[in-house]
Amino acid sequence: MFFCGFLLNNNRPGVAVAQDNTQMPTLAELQKMTARFAPAEIGADVTALAKNERDTLARLVDAARIMDALFLRQVWAGNDAMLQDLARRAASPAGPRAARAEAARLHYFLINKGPWDRLDHNRPFVPGAPAKPESANFYPAATTKEEVQKWLEGLSGDSKPAATGFFTTIRRSDDSFVAVPYNIEYQGELARAAVLLREAADLTSDGTLKRFLTTRADAFLSNDYYASDVAWMELDAAIEPTIGPYEVYEDEWFNFKAAFEAFVTVRDETETKKLQSFSGHLQELEDNLPIDPKYRNAKLGALAPIAVVNEIFVAGDANRGVQTAAFNLPNDERVVREKGTKRVMLKNVQDAKFKIVLLPISKVALPAADQAKISFDAFFTHILMHELMHGLGPHNITVSGRQTTVRQELKETYSAIEEAKADVSGLWALRYLAERKQIEPAIAKTMYTTFLASAFRSIRFGVNEAHGRGIAVQLNYFIDAGAFKPRQDGTFTVDNVKIGDAVTSLTRDIMTLQAEGNYAKAKDLIDRLGVVRPEVQRVLDKLAGVPVDIEPKFTTAAELTKK
Repeated sequence: MFFCGFLLNNNRPGVAVAQDNTQMPTLAELQKMTARFAPAEIGADVTALAKNERDTLARLVDAARIMDALFLRQVWAGNDAMLQDLARRAASPAGPRAARAEAARLHYFLINKGPWDRLDHNRPFVPGAPAKPESANFYPAATTKEEVQKWLEGLSGDSKPAATGFFTTIRRSDDSFVAVPYNIEYQGELARAAVLLREAADLTSDGTLKRFLTTRADAFLSNDYYASDVAWMELDAAIEPTIGPYEVYEDEWFNFKAAFEAFVTVRDETETKKLQSFSGHLQELEDNLPIDPKYRNAKLGALAPIAVVNEIFVAGDANRGVQTAAFNLPNDERVVREKGTKRVMLKNVQDAKFKIVLLPISKVALPAADQAKISFDAFFTHILMHELMHGLGPHNITVSGRQTTVRQELKETYSAIEEAKADVSGLWALRYLAERKQIEPAIAKTMYTTFLASAFRSIRFGVNEAHGRGIAVQLNYFIDAGAFKPRQDGTFTVDNVKIGDAVTSLTRDIMTLQAEGNYAKAKDLIDRLGVVRPEVQRVLDKLAGVPVDIEPKFTTAAELTKK
């Protein structure tokens, strides 16, 4: 197979390197890999919106597409060239079978936003692709984590926050390094995205949406995201966009650098109002967390809005591999401390995942008597509580008299530990509220079994991915505690006597190591429990015919942007 792209040699950046192609997947294998993502039409009824608001949505979809291009660059410096080469080869008249193979490879590249299978430990599936760089394209090629770490430790004053912050890349400067702001690194793309956001702001009649879009356009050019994060927190509109650099999963060296993504959604007012009552319980939950009281937040940020939305279009980090079902933003600790966070629930995405993935999994992973306990309400509400709990517990901490954050202290372990924390403390919080009848008590009868089935759904994302690794930690912890029990027929069931205490115990363990900023404990927890054990693997092997996730087809976005 002919390959025209390039591979970065570890010692000589930019030098083309030949690679053994014998292990590349065949057409049949590529089709099987792609089939793990079941096509699902994702859209929403926007006919009630005025024409100017529908035009606003169209501009936002155009701006979101720029986030795709930016994210590709952030994942790997060679992505652009490889994508162009794959597109050329897929279009070349090399024979029907060869054309189908190249088209399949291109298709899977677009799903994964790169040449690595995110469901299979980032195994390369494109000839010439290197191992996926843990540093992504946030740090210089041909350097080591230890070199960058030593440089960071030698910084002082304002230079260190800039270098470890969300919105800079690290590049070489003579014999040292320098932090380059995103508005310089990605100047061309961000300038174009800013124009589109301002056009969208001019079209909308909603003042809060206009303010967010204008301040976010300013942020793309200034690299100061504070004002636009606050405007996003205060957004109260039928159209609910999220666009910019947010999550740090791609930075596997330090979890410092934010990747670009976009969600273009419309609000479901009925469902939003039903869930807003949860915000009123957050301080009570914080005050009763099963950790030393000195680690609790005496006063949470003032705002904790919840928005239930239906997705129109997503891009960048939000549309690579497994689809996001909900999110909790912003991640900037300063904004979280002062304003809290917003939880956004993607209802149409969750509904598709429940029907296409979770229900079929339950029929394999659970005994017949337990399958009736699978509930969309429990699935949906736990995802909400997961997002709420991201905002609770330790964030800004003191280590050896030094003010710091959990993210900075836990480094590359942070994302998996934080995802596990949100999951398990979400279960703890649901039980707390159900026991006090602050939510429907019946949810307690279905939430643990639904979570068990959903754990098998999430671990299929791969333990190289933060959510999958975090789920593995929980599954193995609960198995060791006797709270999840493997049965002789290969299924799993919940021990209702032990599960409550196990949830409380793991919540305490994770939040305590976060409060201590204890990297060694975090790494030990992941190394011991963030693995797929044989009894879990046996269930996963039986799920080969069940999709792992969905591949969204954005029907409404296509209509809105149709020329």
